[in-house]
Amino acid sequence: MEESLTGSIREYFGAGTHDAKSQSALSLAYIGDCIYDLVVRTVLITHEGGKHGGLHNKATRIVNAQSQADLIDAIESELTDEERAVYHRGRNANNTSKAKNASIIAYRKATGLEALIGYLYLEGRHDRLVELMKLGMGDQLTISQNE
Repeated sequence: MEESLTGSIREYFGAGTHDAKSQSALSLAYIGDCIYDLVVRTVLITHEGGKHGGLHNKATRIVNAQSQADLIDAIESELTDEERAVYHRGRNANNTSKAKNASIIAYRKATGLEALIGYLYLEGRHDRLVELMKLGMGDQLTISQNE
């Protein structure tokens, strides 16, 4: 049995023919948005001990376009050439969605970050995904935990 979530999904549902490299930037961002949210919620719930009342509010302060733009600004210099290329592909994708509560620049950066996270997730590079998120948002999660 596969130990990673990605591996288990592929094992039980079939690997499919579309790997991370063949996905469009917006498809990578689609899955990356979910994974980003999952990581943040996992960290919050494991530190908060299941106090649901404030978890959603804390998560929404972290899971938004401006916070994601700030995260990519903090880690961009740490990206490999491959990771930077995926980020740029996502950032520059022709997205028909509109930013609701963020500038277009922040929204595009957030889309790029989500594409990178989706790519790393689908590639099974979970340690690197978590490493980059921790590097970019450690202070946010610490602040959130002390509120």
